[in-house]
Amino acid sequence: MSITDLPAVNAALNTTSTLLLLAGYRFIRRGREAQHRACMLGALLTSALFLAGYLYYHAHAGRTVFADPAWFRPIYLTILLTHTVLAMVILPLVLITVTLALRNRRTAHKRLARWTWPIWLYVSITGVVIYLLLYQIFPQTPAAPTQTAQLSLHPPLLN
Repeated sequence: MSITDLPAVNAALNTTSTLLLLAGYRFIRRGREAQHRACMLGALLTSALFLAGYLYYHAHAGRTVFADPAWFRPIYLTILLTHTVLAMVILPLVLITVTLALRNRRTAHKRLARWTWPIWLYVSITGVVIYLLLYQIFPQTPAAPTQTAQLSLHPPLLN
């Protein structure tokens, strides 16, 4: 496996997280708490693995700019903007929601989960959509690694 495989791996992790979130919701609606817990902890694990893979990939490969087709760029950027903003919001929400569940604070967990779950689902789904747009539907050429990424990988020698 090489670094160029990471976007596909990350999309698979996001897809898995999406499926686990949907299954977890279905289980809790049917009163099957143990299965709900397993699915939600699985979604947390796959999301954490995604985040690690995403950070590693972008630290080493740089970023990919959506350039073509130009007519689709505003649509892509809208999806990316909402995804990015909500991805930053969802991290603390997920951690608090899971903590409430693990501490058996059901009322508070349920109240917060009503906000956390749909945002988490949206972020997971749009992560896959972004992958499909960047790498499958409208393949883009990755940009060179960022100056910061290059410096962190190969620090200059001091004279």
